[in-house]
Amino acid sequence: MHATDERSLRERLDWPLAIALGTVALVRPLFSIAGWSDALGRPATPLLLTAVISLVWILAAGLGRVREPVPTLVAAGVVYALASIALSAVLSPLMHGELQGPLATPIAIIPVLLVNALWGAVCGVCAMALRNLRRTR
Repeated sequence: MHATDERSLRERLDWPLAIALGTVALVRPLFSIAGWSDALGRPATPLLLTAVISLVWILAAGLGRVREPVPTLVAAGVVYALASIALSAVLSPLMHGELQGPLATPIAIIPVLLVNALWGAVCGVCAMALRNLRRTR
């Protein structure tokens, strides 16, 4: 058994990268908060931002030295979900005068976490495919 096999998956994740990538994804809600998504056009702007963020995640994990791309990007998705929930909790009362978002309807927290974890998983699988493609060349 390798020494790395003895370590838990949590210890093998690239946590700094997961946190950085999850934070980068906050560009989506920030565009919405700033009104840029409306100014540039919906739904194209959020979709384009999601595609660009996904590409950044895939390239970072697929071309980098990430040991566990899929779980690392799942973690990035969860980091993003938690950060966006927190951002909503802080900003919605300031901007709208009342709490809005997942914390206002706690049943929404689980779907937000699951959808963003799934987003990370899909990006992680793409990163693994990119890594495998690079190895075969």
